[in-house]
Amino acid sequence: MPQGRPDAVPDDGLTTRQRRNRPITAVHTGPGKGKSTAAFGMALRGWNQRFDIGVFQFVKSAKWKVGEEEVFRRLHELHEQTGEGGPVQWHKMGSGWSWTRTSSGEDTQERHAADALEGWQEIRRRLAQERHDLYVLDEFTYPMKWGWVDVDEVCETLANRPGKQHVVVTGRDADPRLLQVATLVTEMTKIRHPMDDGQKGQRGIEW
Repeated sequence: MPQGRPDAVPDDGLTTRQRRNRPITAVHTGPGKGKSTAAFGMALRGWNQRFDIGVFQFVKSAKWKVGEEEVFRRLHELHEQTGEGGPVQWHKMGSGWSWTRTSSGEDTQERHAADALEGWQEIRRRLAQERHDLYVLDEFTYPMKWGWVDVDEVCETLANRPGKQHVVVTGRDADPRLLQVATLVTEMTKIRHPMDDGQKGQRGIEW
């Protein structure tokens, strides 16, 4: 794709503008580092284009403060104060989703499964309402892998969502059915990692 141009243009009856403005379903998967980082990079670009951003973090503890969360919360404040960029909502499961503000019980696998399903159901509602311009579904491959949410339902919802809503899904072991409905798939392949040499995660690198 030299200079951002496609190698071939399909005979699909669409204009260049129509084809360019189709919504993206991106999946960042594989064992390598950088899946979430790349998704948040896309969200940063979207914010600069005044997109309404919705981030939904699955699996990670609600107590885990990632650096991107702090940055995007500040960007949301900047938007509210100056009108620059776009609004950002950041939701994560763990002690209950942000819209519930309550814990759903003891820290058990059943509770995590219920929280994941609740998160997905809320995302489905927002997609139907065309609530956001860009959704980051961070670590969402795991609830699908573990059977907490129905993969076919996810694929059908993403494939038939209305409007121009971009969706980015991250996590290892993406289901082949999800890859089939995606329009952009990137597999992060680990060649070498500091943990191979016994080195733990570092501030500013992992969080």
